[in-house]
Amino acid sequence: MANAAETVCELCERQVRHVSRHHLVPREEGGRHGPTVNLCQPCHSTVHLLLTNRELARRYATVEALRTAEEMQKYLHWIRRSRVEHISNRRKRF
Repeated sequence: MANAAETVCELCERQVRHVSRHHLVPREEGGRHGPTVNLCQPCHSTVHLLLTNRELARRYATVEALRTAEEMQKYLHWIRRSRVEHISNRRKRF
């Protein structure tokens, strides 16, 4: 049975202690008031590392689409078998 303090990441579907809100359409692409999902920190960082805001808005505006993104497949295969709760913030710097 899961600890009451744990929640589920909506992308990798693992039970984790902490999640953050991810705008499915990034705020910079007009999604400020759009739908959000709860992602664990490793998933949130990896989404922004592998996909641009424009790609997120145009091609991956649902959790289902994110799960099928070719760029995410290797990562999702790894994280689903992992107990990792935190990875260093790996967001691209432009």
